[in-house]
Amino acid sequence: MEADLESGYASATSSTAGSSVELPQVMLTQPHIKHLNQQLEKMTAMDRLRFVKICFPNLYQSTAFGLTGLVSTDMLSKIEKESPGSSPVDLIFLDTLYHFEETYALVERVKQRYPNIHIHAYKPQDANTAAEFEERYSERLYETSPELYDWIAKVEPQQRAYSELSVAAVLTGRRRSQGGERDNIGVLEADEDNGIIKINPLVDWSFAQVKAYITENDVPYNELLDRGYKSVGDWHSTSPVSAGEDERAGRWKGQAKSECGIHNKNKKSRYAQYLQDMQRKAEEEELTAALEKVEREQKAEVSIKVV
Repeated sequence: MEADLESGYASATSSTAGSSVELPQVMLTQPHIKHLNQQLEKMTAMDRLRFVKICFPNLYQSTAFGLTGLVSTDMLSKIEKESPGSSPVDLIFLDTLYHFEETYALVERVKQRYPNIHIHAYKPQDANTAAEFEERYSERLYETSPELYDWIAKVEPQQRAYSELSVAAVLTGRRRSQGGERDNIGVLEADEDNGIIKINPLVDWSFAQVKAYITENDVPYNELLDRGYKSVGDWHSTSPVSAGEDERAGRWKGQAKSECGIHNKNKKSRYAQYLQDMQRKAEEEELTAALEKVEREQKAEVSIKVV
C-alpha cells in the first residue's frame, strides 16, 4: 500500500471475502474524513454530488429505488447535463427476488426516465427467481434463518457487485432523520469491511424535504408510498406506517433489527461468525450421525452373535 500521510490519502488493493478479484481502494484517514465532513456539511446536496463525482474514482450509487435514492439519481442526471463529458454514475440494485411488484415496475419507469443511467442488478447466487431461491436455499428462509437470508440475498450479492465492478466509493440513500443506527452518520464514511468509501449526500434531509423534491421535480416513485408505506424493502419484511411513526418503522416490524446487514458495521465478522456456527453445527450433526451408525452396526453384530 502506498500512502501520502500529508494529504491523508492512501491507495491500495484488497479482495472481497470469497473473491479473487482485487478492489481498487480510496482510503482516507479519520482526520481527513472529519475535515471533509465538516466542509461537506455546509454544502447543498447537489454540491456534495458534484464534489464526490470529481473526487472519487469508480463511483456508483447503491439503491433499492427508495425516495432518497431517487432524489440522488435525479440530481445526478442534472449534473450530467451540466457536464456532458463527465463519467456517469451507474446504479447497483440488489434484487433479492422478494421485492414488491410495484418496485420492479418502478425500476422500468426509472430506466425510461433516465436512459443514460445503467443499472447493474445483482441477484442471490445461482437463483433468478424466488422459486429457484427457495428450491436451493429452502422456503421462508427470511423467517427460519433471517441472518442467513440477509447474507445470501443481500450481503454476498453486494460484495460480488463491489468486486466485479471494482467499486471504490458508493452513494447511499441513508439519512439521519430515518433514526435507528443512522442518526449520527456523516456525509462520508469509511466502510473498512469492503474497502470503500460510503457517501450519504442527503444525510441531513428530512422525509418532508425528500418528498417535496420528488413532487416538485416529477420524479418517478414507488406507488406503495401512496398507500401508507414510507420505506420499502422486501415484501415479507415491509409494512405501512401509522401517523407519527418513524419513517422506517414499517421495516422488520416487531423484530429487534433496523438494518438488513449491508449497512451494519463489522458485518463481515458478524456473518463470518454466523457461517462458522452453521458449519460447526453441521459438523456436529454429521459426527452424531456417524456415531449413531457405528452404534447400530455394533448392535447388529451383537444380535448376529447371539443368534
